[in-house]
Amino acid sequence: MKRPVLLNNWEGTYFDFDEAKLLEIEDAAASLNCEMFVLDDGWFGARNSDRAGLGDWKVNRNKLPGGLKAVADHARELGLKFGLWIEPEMINEDSDLCREHPEWVLKEPGRKPVVSRSQLVLDMGRREVVDHLFGCISDILDSADISYIKWDFNRAVSNPYSNALPADRQGEVYHRFILGTYMLLERLTKAYPDVMIEGCAGGGGRFDAGMLFYTPQIWCSDNSEPVNRLKIQKGTSYGYPVCTMGAHVSASPNHQNGREVPLETRGVVAMSGTFGYELDPSKLSEEEKDVIRRQIADFNRYYELIQRGRYYRLTDSYDEEYFNAWMFVSDDGKEALLNLVVTDVRGNPEIPYVRLKGLDPDAVYEVKDSAIYANVPEWMPEEDEEKSSQAYSGRALMNGGYTFAPLFGVYPSAQIHFVRIG
Repeated sequence: MKRPVLLNNWEGTYFDFDEAKLLEIEDAAASLNCEMFVLDDGWFGARNSDRAGLGDWKVNRNKLPGGLKAVADHARELGLKFGLWIEPEMINEDSDLCREHPEWVLKEPGRKPVVSRSQLVLDMGRREVVDHLFGCISDILDSADISYIKWDFNRAVSNPYSNALPADRQGEVYHRFILGTYMLLERLTKAYPDVMIEGCAGGGGRFDAGMLFYTPQIWCSDNSEPVNRLKIQKGTSYGYPVCTMGAHVSASPNHQNGREVPLETRGVVAMSGTFGYELDPSKLSEEEKDVIRRQIADFNRYYELIQRGRYYRLTDSYDEEYFNAWMFVSDDGKEALLNLVVTDVRGNPEIPYVRLKGLDPDAVYEVKDSAIYANVPEWMPEEDEEKSSQAYSGRALMNGGYTFAPLFGVYPSAQIHFVRIG
C-alpha cells in the first residue's frame, strides 16, 4: 500500500483549533495536493493542554460540534484520507478515567507516582484495561471514515507496580505491559485491517521490530529540524529501511531549535522517509505553496525508488563536517537518486564530489533531472546547462564520483536523478 503524503496539524495549531480551523486546513491540504489530513492531539475530552483529558477518548464537542465524522467527511469530499492521533497507554491524573479507575495506573501503593509530561502510565498487563481501550478505539474508528492512526507513547514506564499482582510477582510488570500492548494492537489490526498505524514514542523512542510488526512505520523523532534529522535518519537507517521512517517538513524557523532552513532543503531531507508536512498552510506564501506542490509531485514520481530501492550512505563523519550525501538505487540498477545537503557553507570552498554506489559499472547513466537549491554568487558562472543531459559510466560515477559546483547560501541542497541509457 502506498503511504499517502500527509499534512499533520500539530505544529500548525497545537491545541488551539476548532472545527472551522480544521476544515480550513483540509482545504489548504487538498489545494497543495496532499493525500491525507491527520488530526493530532487535542480533539477529545477536556484536552486543551497536555495537563488534562488524556484517557478520555470521547470527542470534545465544544471544539468539534460535528464530531470526527464532520472533519473526516469533509476530507473525503476533498479527495483526502483522514487520520487521527491517539495515546492509548497513557493517562492524565486530571481525567475522568483516572478518577473512575485509579487502580488502573502503574504506581506503588502509599507513594506519590512519578509524573512525566503530566502523564501517568496505564497498567497494560490488566485484561480489563486492554478491553476498555479496545472498546474506546473501536468506537472512534466506527464513528468516522478513518484510514490512519498515529499511536503515540510520550513518556517512559516508571513506577512499575501493578495493583493486580501480589508483591512477589511485580517483576512481571514490564513484560506483561508490552504483552498487553501487543494484545491491543493484535485485536485492532484484525478488526480494522485497512487502518494503517504509525508508531510514535515521543518520536522514535519505541522504534523496534516488535512494534513494526503492528505499526509498519514509526515517527522517527519529534525533532523535525532537517539538519538534526540528517543524523537521526542516517542513524535509524542502520537498523531499519527508509519506508518505515516517518519524516515531515515542518515550519521555519523550526519550533524545536529555531534554525532557519529553506523549504527546498527541508523537502530533500523529509523525502527520504514516508514524507509529509507538519505546519500551518495558512502561513505559506504562494511561492512556498508552489514549492510544496512540486515536492509532492517529485516524491510521488520517485516513490518506488525511495521506498523500495536500495539505500546507500555516501559520506562519513569527516565529509559530514561539510556536507551529507545519500542515494537510492532501484533493484534493477536502472535509476538512482542522489541527495546532498551542505551543512557548513564555506568561503572559497573545495568542490564537493561524491562517489556513488550500487550502480552497474558497465552501464551508462544520464542525468535525467538536476535540481540545485542554492544561491549563486554574482561572480560565479551559471551551472552548465549541458550537464543535465550528460552521460557517465557507472564505473566513473562510483570510482571518480559526481562533482558539484560549490553550493552557497543557507543550507543549500541538491537532488540528481540518474537513468540508465545503455
